[in-house]
Amino acid sequence: MRLIFMGTPDFAVPTLDALVQAGHDVVAVYSQPPSRSGRGKKERPSPVHARAQELGIAVRHPASLKGADEQAAFAALEADVAVVAAYGLLLPQAVLDAPRHGCLNVHGSLLPRWRGAAPIHRAVQAGDAETGVTIMLMEGGLDTGPMLLKGVTPVDGKTTGELHDELAQMGAQLMVEALARIDTLVPQPQDQALSTYAPKIAKAEAQLDFNKPAAMLEREVRAFSPFPGSWLEMDGERIKLLRAEVIDAEGVPGTVLDDRLTIACAEGAIRPVMLQRAGKPAMALDDFLRGHPVAPGTQAA
Repeated sequence: MRLIFMGTPDFAVPTLDALVQAGHDVVAVYSQPPSRSGRGKKERPSPVHARAQELGIAVRHPASLKGADEQAAFAALEADVAVVAAYGLLLPQAVLDAPRHGCLNVHGSLLPRWRGAAPIHRAVQAGDAETGVTIMLMEGGLDTGPMLLKGVTPVDGKTTGELHDELAQMGAQLMVEALARIDTLVPQPQDQALSTYAPKIAKAEAQLDFNKPAAMLEREVRAFSPFPGSWLEMDGERIKLLRAEVIDAEGVPGTVLDDRLTIACAEGAIRPVMLQRAGKPAMALDDFLRGHPVAPGTQAA
């Protein structure tokens, strides 16, 4: 098929690769404009932009698709389908309508649950037993379009980072399947009454609040790992927790209970498994304590 691909972050790269490997003709890639970062504020193309260049595919990175000229240029590509994966820009109706079969989206949740910007984080944070990918025919609303295919995986103690990589691969294969079956798949409408919203992660959310139950904090640690990383302050230092476990112990919330850095919560306690000090690599608890012992009674906030 003649395709346009629209995506920006690492999550979208496996889908682009899968489309090319399946033999589709990707006539153009759309990605968000390069960002400026690092020393000298050099322009850095997005992961999708960089991969498209490696594949020899023309890349477009308009700041918006609202203008008539951009919409006309999009329509002039005469695509059969536009495949969208974490693109990050609003698609006006004129863009949604331009491809012959419309725009198909790879969304990292089991719609209608977790519409919005951070579906993987929110599924882990909420304690969902399973999550997955939905291939959706896009329409004007936020992730409201009819569904074509779903893939499911258990959360089962995984971090957002682990699920991100798993779902990126799952979404790639599901999109290839959806395109192969596009003439026979029957779009299924979403049950709007079951919808939930997954807002973007605010950095302030990542500070651990030991007045919450330990089970909730353990989920938050996994939800925010690796980014933005749950953190606490102890002895004037900010420390990230990348993994933690729930411990059957009680005490004043925020108090270190033993020499294994078990920290009391409103219900139960948590113990870090993987930690990261500022400017240092992530390390296991034993390695952390070997160079940075923490006495019982220390307060964490």
